[in-house]
Amino acid sequence: MLATMQIHLRKIGDVAIVAPQGRLVAGVGDEALHRVLHELLESDWQKILLDLSEVSYIDSSGIGELVDGLRSAKALGVQIKTTRMAKRIEGVLRLSHILPLFEVYEDTEQALVAFGVDPAALDESELEHGGVTD
Repeated sequence: MLATMQIHLRKIGDVAIVAPQGRLVAGVGDEALHRVLHELLESDWQKILLDLSEVSYIDSSGIGELVDGLRSAKALGVQIKTTRMAKRIEGVLRLSHILPLFEVYEDTEQALVAFGVDPAALDESELEHGGVTD
């Protein structure tokens, strides 16, 4: 089975929301996430939210990429948080002792509040708008 992944990128205020969709595995998935996260870091984004709700499977390469992204962000003083994690993915990250490294929020709105963004002040269409990167 060919691993496919799309990454939806939304920007709400000064928060970049990265939403991978599909299998976060060696090859396409981990490389796509690496590319998007490092492009955001190189563009001086200071607040990044990972929405992992549509990740259907993660392997050790995917876990490694999450850890690398977190490590790179923290080294640059960038805040990175996660939200909407599927139970299966949460279980894998918990077993691998990676979950405690992340600030996990119940939903996007709570994470935005934690970033200091008032979701009530945002235009509804801004919340739904997004691009796709393979």
